[in-house]
Amino acid sequence: VVVARDRYAAADALEAVEVEYDPLPPVLDLEAALADDAPLVHSDKGTNRCYTWPLATGESFEAVRQRADVTLKRRYHQQRLIPNAMEPRAVVVTPIAASGEYTVYSATQIPHILRIMLATVTGIPEHKLRVIAPDVGGGFGSKLQVYGEEAVALAVARRLGRPVKWTESRSEGYLATHHGRGMIQDIEVAATREGRLLGLKVDLTADMGAYLMLVTPGIPILGAFMYPAIYKMDAYEFNCTGVFTTRTPTDAYRGAGRPEATFAIERIMDELAAELGLDPVELRRRNWIRHEEFPYTSIAGLTYDTGNYEAATEKALALFGYDELRAEQRQRNERGDTVRLGIGVSTYTEMCGLAPSRVLRDLRYAAGGWEAASIRMLPTGKVEVVTGTSPHGQGHETCWSQIAADVLGVPFEDVEVVHGDTRSSPQGMDTYGSRSLSVGGEAVHRAATKVVEKARKVAAHLLEASEQDLEFTDGVFAVKGSPEARKTIQEIAFETFTSHDLPDGVEPSINAETVVDPENFSYPHGTHLCAVEVDTETGRTRIRSYVCVDDVGHVVNPMIVEGQVHGGLAQGIAQALYEEAVYDDEGNLVSGTMADYLVPSAADLPDFVTDRTETPAASNAMGVKGVGEAGTIASTPAVVNAVVDALRPLGVTDVRMPCTPERVWRAVKEASA
Repeated sequence: VVVARDRYAAADALEAVEVEYDPLPPVLDLEAALADDAPLVHSDKGTNRCYTWPLATGESFEAVRQRADVTLKRRYHQQRLIPNAMEPRAVVVTPIAASGEYTVYSATQIPHILRIMLATVTGIPEHKLRVIAPDVGGGFGSKLQVYGEEAVALAVARRLGRPVKWTESRSEGYLATHHGRGMIQDIEVAATREGRLLGLKVDLTADMGAYLMLVTPGIPILGAFMYPAIYKMDAYEFNCTGVFTTRTPTDAYRGAGRPEATFAIERIMDELAAELGLDPVELRRRNWIRHEEFPYTSIAGLTYDTGNYEAATEKALALFGYDELRAEQRQRNERGDTVRLGIGVSTYTEMCGLAPSRVLRDLRYAAGGWEAASIRMLPTGKVEVVTGTSPHGQGHETCWSQIAADVLGVPFEDVEVVHGDTRSSPQGMDTYGSRSLSVGGEAVHRAATKVVEKARKVAAHLLEASEQDLEFTDGVFAVKGSPEARKTIQEIAFETFTSHDLPDGVEPSINAETVVDPENFSYPHGTHLCAVEVDTETGRTRIRSYVCVDDVGHVVNPMIVEGQVHGGLAQGIAQALYEEAVYDDEGNLVSGTMADYLVPSAADLPDFVTDRTETPAASNAMGVKGVGEAGTIASTPAVVNAVVDALRPLGVTDVRMPCTPERVWRAVKEASA
């Protein structure tokens, strides 16, 4: 570790550091890494196999394979992705000598988890650590992590008794911030000749990188429950093998296991449709869970509470002009156009709102899935909402203010949201997995409801009425039949402050707090449709139109939902067409800058047509579902399905992501050879 008064002196000092390395052979190929004679990433382990995790439900897959009319096997590659938050990681640690305390400012998604982990690894008592996550410029899972630099900064500040700052450069982030995805998916389906799914078999080989970070081994397993997606079947078999390699560790990246699962099932559904001569939408209709069948327990063991796949799909098809585009596609194919039209379909659901603590226990996750919130009614009528979630661009302050204002009946402008500081918000499980609204927002809703009920007792006393005779509307308690007898909740807040006339046995406060442990995941769903034009002579792919209809339950703020969907689409399309972390044969990252790793700009993306259906969740009082990952989960298979659909008449059945012009061009040439 080099410590200096400024980064320039630190850079000069680094030049004076010489390290002697004994190069070892790189371990890069996932399957070769499992061979008995493979070089070892960790010599003390004796193998590069990190773990094997199986799941089998329903009938045996072998049994349904025997009675199936059609079986299909496909292999898909999930390339590594490098997160690109608007700001890189940074940490500042300030020691407070008089008290032996430390304040840690970190660009993190998880201030509460970070505090616990720093206490664990340094031995500093947790109550002597204060972690603050200020306005954080994006995360996408890359800041759902406890990084070595955070612990090192704390250790240096402890040693020197001086404030310490560390900020990574973008190129350092490409090398040292964890990566996403990185796996081989071997998929097999069994079906009848009429197109009914009988079974699904999934074998994953997942790249852990060189070390296990916070939830590295759990990311592929999160997807285990989503490979069956929205479909009914009789057998499901899943097996995941985690493999150590000499690359940057992988961990959570927007969607975390769910995009990979959706990609695999939606790609092979298109392949099955082609094999059976069915329209891809029709095949999905024959297999999805119908709206009247909810709640429905999937073959993977999850209970989907609500949904209406038919409504979302029909709306998307109408907005997209599906039949007209299919007619144009046939005409182009008959003419033998060099620029082919392809249509991609992707239907999805996801498990989000992480999650019931007992489920996380069974997955060996080291923490719970609860979330905390409290409401403080100030004497002047203003409201403080304290939340354990920690936003990094999702609009929590806006939405939480709306939730509290609606329940309490106070002006939106009178609500202040406090977050991201373990001193002012001591309880929380932070932000990831599309859990903020369905768990954190639900906690705010319940806390506000408690405030109303506590205020009702005081109001009944002051109005000399029974609690049952009080109506509460738009922030006002009124006696039924006597509208002139009324008290606002803000007046009640002042009355409890003075405490001059409270009922016997009632404490002088209407503040309330709650901790919510969700009873189930939430299950948003939707249908995404993509039309692409693929130039068979150059391999260039252009997205001509993109339509998505998502169902995220009750919508609190439509503008924020729209922004989340747009951002998710950008990241999912980026995986399909543009982004890939590339290593050379020696294990060096050669896509280590923005000049080598293509992050699409607005100019590279199409206009999106977005819409919604609304099926409220049954698992929480607000009826909300997650939206933060939906666009990323659904868009990647929609785009790749469209590319393959355009080239299928030429004999192409797959293009490995990202579908760059060169890869598309080579796929066409190889199919025609």
